[in-house]
Amino acid sequence: MKKIFVINGGQVFAHSQGLFNKTLLELDKAFFTNEKGFEFKYTDINEAYDLDEEVQKYVWADVIIYHFPAWWMGMPYGLKEYIDKVFTAGHRTGLYYSDGRKLDNPAINYGTGGMLQGRQYMVTTSWNAPDTAFTLPGEFFKERSVDDGILFGFHRMNEFVSLQALESFHFHDVEKNNNAEKMKVHTANYLKHLNKVFQLQPAELN
Repeated sequence: MKKIFVINGGQVFAHSQGLFNKTLLELDKAFFTNEKGFEFKYTDINEAYDLDEEVQKYVWADVIIYHFPAWWMGMPYGLKEYIDKVFTAGHRTGLYYSDGRKLDNPAINYGTGGMLQGRQYMVTTSWNAPDTAFTLPGEFFKERSVDDGILFGFHRMNEFVSLQALESFHFHDVEKNNNAEKMKVHTANYLKHLNKVFQLQPAELN
């Protein structure tokens, strides 16, 4: 059984009700079933959580999946708070032992003290911005991808605890131009991505 831990970072705040990321969580629940060879746990950052239990979910999991909308070019503050608190609680209790450096040569090996070797993570983000904002010359994100630009620090954070990245997936134009038909497309594209990343055979998809 492959162990999957999903973190729903779709925060309820102001006009945002986190519905898009709740939909992704429901798709995950339906996809990662025992019949397909998965064990499944999740955390919703809008609900109360215990820090030690969250650390143990990271330790337990083979794959951690993060879902979150991009708010002002970063994580929602509730997800950032979750990460800050859980990763701090994970110091020498399963997530990382140190920053990896040694006293005899502190200039090198920063970020090599993680304790989650052999585990992987995947991230999805959702954006009001269209994908062309990242790809077209002269557009807002200067032709930098989500992963190499806005999420660079996020990926470094996960490697700090020795997690290895699986292919990310990013949803664009999900606020201003979203509707029921486009949600069907987003759903189909996400399920296709999961099938690709987790390499399920046709018989396992029934």
